[in-house]
Amino acid sequence: MSEVKVKKETNLSDPAEIENRIKELCQQFPHGITDQVIQNDMPHLEPQQRAMAINKLLSLGLLDLLRNSSGLLYRMKDSQSASKMKGSDNQEKLVYQIIEDAGNKGIWSRDIRFKSNLPLTEINKILKNLESKKLIKAVKSVAASKKKVYMLYNLQPDRSVTGGAWYSDQDFESEFVEVLNQQCFKFLQSKAEAARDSKQSPMVQRNSSFATSHEVWKYICELGISKVDLSMDDIETILNTLIYDGKVEMTVIAAKEGTVGSVDGQMKLYRGVNPVIQPTGLVKTPCGLCPVFDDCHEGGEISPSNCIYMSEWLDF
Repeated sequence: MSEVKVKKETNLSDPAEIENRIKELCQQFPHGITDQVIQNDMPHLEPQQRAMAINKLLSLGLLDLLRNSSGLLYRMKDSQSASKMKGSDNQEKLVYQIIEDAGNKGIWSRDIRFKSNLPLTEINKILKNLESKKLIKAVKSVAASKKKVYMLYNLQPDRSVTGGAWYSDQDFESEFVEVLNQQCFKFLQSKAEAARDSKQSPMVQRNSSFATSHEVWKYICELGISKVDLSMDDIETILNTLIYDGKVEMTVIAAKEGTVGSVDGQMKLYRGVNPVIQPTGLVKTPCGLCPVFDDCHEGGEISPSNCIYMSEWLDF
């Protein structure tokens, strides 16, 4: 006959047992528990007893206090986080947890205020304190240069925050992008010229004129023109701009799994192309591409005499 396991009743008169039972519930539900979960598990527990046990666990740094759409949420704190926040009050722990949950994308102080329901003055005080302890850091976002997002001190900000390789101190590096654009195109052009000089059949010449994004990336890295580490995605972004300019074409082929530069069994190949018809002189002028051409006339709000694009083109 199999043994029947009977759930041990929690001694509601012993605060230590109540605290242990709450910790057990947090371990059963790693994402956190609500007051309702505790109430369902210990229906005869008085609200005052529950509050005292939770406050004791929070003061010891054993629980995280979170807030979601259904109310307060209690979650077991890992030992590393507990040691970092030793000596902090509950409000500081709450703000730290909200910032931790935001990950490397960070969070605005306005959103911290919304999630914590704390006054802005108190949040600013807590943020300064956490920054002084080097637990969090403020990072300027390219999405809004006058605003800062907060994240844990040891995290590397996400590309959506910093702008990746194309931004330096929230400024778009247009000259750097232009240099990369030229060098990528130069590499593909040289590969196409080498294929034409091989004197092989037209089909072989065409196939050998293609290069993978990994080959272009390797070439750029060996040039040493970038002060930051460029990824394959960065190079493919540059190659895409060349495609939009009509200077490069791309094709996708099947590739063996594990092949360098392949993704999901596919590989992108690029090659430099020459335009079939050279653009007319008008298209090369600012007027040829101006979206407000029809509204441009002398004496008007938009006119050739005060056109900055025309002035720059003539100076060039």
